[in-house]
Amino acid sequence: MKFNIGKPEFIKVLQRIQGIVEKRNTMPILANVLMESSNGRLNIMATDLEVFIKDSSPADVSEDGSVTVNARKLFEIVKELPSDKVDVSTSKEDRVTVKAGKARFSIMGLPSKDFPVFPAIDDSRLEPVDSDNLKEMIDKTSFAVSTDETRYNINGFLLEKEETKIRMVATDGHRLAFIEKQDLKSAVQKEGVLLPRKGVMEMRKLLDEKEGEFLLGVTEKSAVMKKDATVISVRLLEGEFPDYKKVIPKDNDKMAVAEKAVLLASLKRVSILSSDKIKGVKFSFLKSRLVLSSSSPDIGDAIEELDLDYSEEDIEIAFNARYFIDMLEALDEEKVRINLKDPLSPGILRPEGSDDYTYIIMPMRL
Repeated sequence: MKFNIGKPEFIKVLQRIQGIVEKRNTMPILANVLMESSNGRLNIMATDLEVFIKDSSPADVSEDGSVTVNARKLFEIVKELPSDKVDVSTSKEDRVTVKAGKARFSIMGLPSKDFPVFPAIDDSRLEPVDSDNLKEMIDKTSFAVSTDETRYNINGFLLEKEETKIRMVATDGHRLAFIEKQDLKSAVQKEGVLLPRKGVMEMRKLLDEKEGEFLLGVTEKSAVMKKDATVISVRLLEGEFPDYKKVIPKDNDKMAVAEKAVLLASLKRVSILSSDKIKGVKFSFLKSRLVLSSSSPDIGDAIEELDLDYSEEDIEIAFNARYFIDMLEALDEEKVRINLKDPLSPGILRPEGSDDYTYIIMPMRL
């Protein structure tokens, strides 16, 4: 294998795959990137066996070939090269030589034949998707995904179709976020699929690229996103997502409306003196005002009052401040609607004037 490629183009394709390169040494080759040069292009691929990413860039190819080499080391080398042009070649022993200017690096590689095969993609199953809508759905639910690896069925997102709507749901058992969109075209199955967090967040990175058409498709075993030469294939999670509809309270009739920015800033201040372990803050809903308070026996206490549109009976309830802040930071709207029932029941948060986005948060005992 022998090719010459522009440094910016090389960096771009190598950076694309850094997020999924396997850090653990269960299979050494998963720490590598597969490089193939042919027909005037450099094709690369990386995987952790759950997420597969491939990309391509024009290159001056003088000798076809393929090899795998440590993805992180290669990326670090290319970033620091002194020239805008990079020469890459391989030896029979799968040693990769990288040259630019007066710099030369030689890296041990592994045979390309041992690298996992990229899953077959059926382009007929891919449909155009509104990138802004999908990006919003991910941003407003990703913080609620569980990081507890023993609960694998909630280590990702539920994506389902209901009539003309597409819905994305995430939960960690303490909170739940779901959002639905009317006009998001996608080949999503009606009964829903479970998408792993890591794969979805790689798709989210791709969605930041403005130009080009985004295609999305879901099969029985995987979800695929494609944009130009970039393809991301994500293996679906197995298991059954909790019946989230059962945990959405039906009779939270005490409604308050707050200025999002004011509530967010106040909550951040008061939570500074909450317990580091549980981050609990007490919410006292009174006529036309909300009192936030926190205390930690070894540190001190804090209290702050803010205006609130509320005319129901007084209610005092405690929430995890971090969970509350996460939702407020995801909101684009200026006001947030809070629906409560009693101190022991979950609270419902929604942007004022819309029911497309719902956030459920469990109360705490302080």
